[in-house]
Amino acid sequence: MSEESQRLQKVIAQAGLSSRRGAELMISSGRVQVNGETVTELGTKVTSHDQVQVDGAPIEGREKLVYYLLNKPRGVVTTNDDEKGRRTVLDILEDVDQRVYPVGRLDYDTTGALLLTNDGTIANQLMHPKSKVNKTYVAKVEGIATEKALLPLKSGVVLSGRKTSPARVSIERVEPTKKTSMIRLTIHEGRNHQVKNMLAKVGFPVQKLRREQYAFFDLTGLQPGEYRKLTSVEIKRLKAQDYKMLRHK
Repeated sequence: MSEESQRLQKVIAQAGLSSRRGAELMISSGRVQVNGETVTELGTKVTSHDQVQVDGAPIEGREKLVYYLLNKPRGVVTTNDDEKGRRTVLDILEDVDQRVYPVGRLDYDTTGALLLTNDGTIANQLMHPKSKVNKTYVAKVEGIATEKALLPLKSGVVLSGRKTSPARVSIERVEPTKKTSMIRLTIHEGRNHQVKNMLAKVGFPVQKLRREQYAFFDLTGLQPGEYRKLTSVEIKRLKAQDYKMLRHK
């Protein structure tokens, strides 16, 4: 029986060198060689018998795929490297040997649920706009929120000339003396600063923001700065073909 072949970009991503999209860019830019020959065709398939090199360096076997859930604290950037020298989410995962990277991002001052993995296939599927993975945030905002004031968020508001998808929104509580409110908001998009911009659009600037849920993951048992491996059941569910099913009900 012949060995099953895999697409070259998938092999590179599984080796932990980059995401699937990053691997495609490596191939198309001529940085990848198979059996000594430069390959630029994204449809190329290889087996374990083929020798794959990136920038002249061989891939030393396929790295074990790992998956982590982090409760991101404030003051940490969601990136692998930071040109300003700030602490990154990877600095928190001190005992993780594999080269993982965050699935999506959270702002420097935003806390909460963040997945990290070296599985480029899963990462790209989760971040793709068509996946519509729900993300639930709790925001402390300036002002006394009312259902009427938040109503536009349920049908979508225009940000930078483009309307957002309808959001689920509710008021957790209000603090009349402090003139602040706690608002829960669920979206499936991932534009830059989207939640902050949406709430500011309807008159409630965000003071603090926490992502409480990502898909079916929540922060149960995790304090800020703590993380855990995903269970085998969670990984299996994460690999579900229909990513719309990952949305929290």
